[in-house]
Amino acid sequence: MSDYIKASQVFLDNPATTVDETLEFLAKQAVAQGLSDDEAAVLDAFKAREAMGTTGMQGGFAIPHCKSAAVNDAAIYVVKFANPIDWKSLDGKPIKMAVALFAPDGDVHLTLLSTVAGMLTDESNRAKLLEAADADAIADAINAAMGA
Repeated sequence: MSDYIKASQVFLDNPATTVDETLEFLAKQAVAQGLSDDEAAVLDAFKAREAMGTTGMQGGFAIPHCKSAAVNDAAIYVVKFANPIDWKSLDGKPIKMAVALFAPDGDVHLTLLSTVAGMLTDESNRAKLLEAADADAIADAINAAMGA
């Protein structure tokens, strides 16, 4: 992966107000951008993962992720919310940004999840992402932090 994420995979001022609305949006975008042909399967994979425990982390970030045969290739999408939403995060605070992971069946999701989680443990990375005002800046910050 030369770039982990492109600006077209960053969605700013998203109006979602719930986790379910966010996951539905992500599944729709996966189909719209050719990452999958099966919106329902992608949504089901996100919801199944969320049912195992929250993907709301801390510091205003969630890392929803799906692993499914319906996903054609590994990808990262970012949703920056118009207003923070309740995601039952580990620190109990609302989520401002979701860094969503898509992976086909196999082990690539573990590497991707580990890399993204590691990136988000760094406070300066979180600050850059939250302060970024456009999709290019968010994509560039993620790619730089992940060593792309």
